[in-house]
Amino acid sequence: MKKQSLIKGSIVLGVAGIFAKFLGLFFRWPLIMLIGDEGVGYYQMSYPLYMFFVAFASGMPIAISKIVSERIAVDDIDGAFETSRTSMRFMIIFGACMSAFLFIGAPFIVRLLKWDPKSYYSVLGISFAPISVCVMFALRGFFQGFQNMNSTAVSQIIEQLGRVVVGVGLAFLFFRRGIEFSAGGAAFGAAAGGIAGSIYLLIKYDGIKREYHIKKIKKNLQVMSRFLDIAFPIAIGTSVGSVMNLIDSILVPQKLLLCGFDYKTSTILYAQLTGKASVLINIPMTLSMALGMSLIPIISSNYAIKNMDEVNSKISLSMKLSAMIALPCFLGFYFMSEPIMKLIFPGKYDGFVILKYLSIAIPFIIFTQTTTSILQALDHYKIPVVNMLIGCLVKIFLTSTLVPLKQFNIYGAVIASISAYVISALLNYIYLLIKTSYRPSVFDNIIKPCLSSVVMIIVVLFVYFRMMVCIRINSLSCLISIFAGIIIYVLLLLALGVVSVDFIKEKLVKK
Repeated sequence: MKKQSLIKGSIVLGVAGIFAKFLGLFFRWPLIMLIGDEGVGYYQMSYPLYMFFVAFASGMPIAISKIVSERIAVDDIDGAFETSRTSMRFMIIFGACMSAFLFIGAPFIVRLLKWDPKSYYSVLGISFAPISVCVMFALRGFFQGFQNMNSTAVSQIIEQLGRVVVGVGLAFLFFRRGIEFSAGGAAFGAAAGGIAGSIYLLIKYDGIKREYHIKKIKKNLQVMSRFLDIAFPIAIGTSVGSVMNLIDSILVPQKLLLCGFDYKTSTILYAQLTGKASVLINIPMTLSMALGMSLIPIISSNYAIKNMDEVNSKISLSMKLSAMIALPCFLGFYFMSEPIMKLIFPGKYDGFVILKYLSIAIPFIIFTQTTTSILQALDHYKIPVVNMLIGCLVKIFLTSTLVPLKQFNIYGAVIASISAYVISALLNYIYLLIKTSYRPSVFDNIIKPCLSSVVMIIVVLFVYFRMMVCIRINSLSCLISIFAGIIIYVLLLLALGVVSVDFIKEKLVKK
């Protein structure tokens, strides 16, 4: 199976991830149009539970990819397949236990967290998802360990297609019974997507076994020990980020009630934060997550053979790519929040101010993700977990303190999220400088991308307002201005020497 370079692997996963997010808008948009912010609020209350599980489980494929890449680096193909077999069995058992917990414990969860009782059906719908996505995650880790991201990328698109078709279909089917039933049907779409993605990857996996003439895979208890040693610290680290969303689902609706809002208003504000603003903020996160998934097996394989020059080179490149993603996305969402929200949710664009201020967190989230991936690849599993836990404690404190205050209300949660990721990013970065010989080029990695981003947003705003004067159509003006901004940004990156055409060509064809 052919390996891919860091940039090529990141591009493959990034494009697939963005396309999957785009498909996800076909999930969110009809839901918002059908059941409104209140119904989306019911759906969103259960969704962080699922995303917490997904975040925890997503640490497993990272561990699998790390072990598989290390085995391949020393030409131990049998060991790579033994890793996949062992991890697959563990993931199936883990997913089944989580599905049973959510299904049986749905009434207790709703009462314990003091959610609106109507959110019960969403918890019930989402409970079928863990078992289906666990198989998919295990297989994704195997393919990522081979440094080939195509199968993972295609499975992401198939998963999202299944989620959209089944989730939206069930939402329409159950709508007559009430918006709470419709939200529950939408939640079941996650399970359908997991099943579809797993079937595709199982077919590809059988093909790889035939390619390497693998007929029987042996049991290896040492692999299980190694897998668990790596998987749990990484899983805790990846889940801590999702805990921040879980914190919002637990604290924000409750604290908004203390602020003086009723159940319905609290649910609507919570939906605007998590069902609109956070969903859009997660789009650039797709690119940084793709970078992290490509980064870990590449750095791990070089670290396994003590090729430190290549390790430092990949760290430097990943930090530059992170800045190139984070800075323009932050400025774009900050200054274009209202036009973007009107474009995606026409007539239902309330919450664009939340999006505006939440966008400040984008650079810090991306740098947290990138530095976490680097540290994990270098066998520093625990420190990113500790740093994210510190960030979570800050978020809990600020959310509990600020949201009940009427002058802050929902924006207290925004301030808490920004503060949490600022602290996590800084702590990760400091530890990275202490533990490695990597030293950043501030001018190349920060100042040049920042200058390019500032010029880009000026062009975007100029084009948008000129187009609005000429045609007075927000959707067309917004799309044209964003497209113009992308072109200008790429040209500025080339002109300032942040990247070169030859460099891109080389990295797209070389390992």
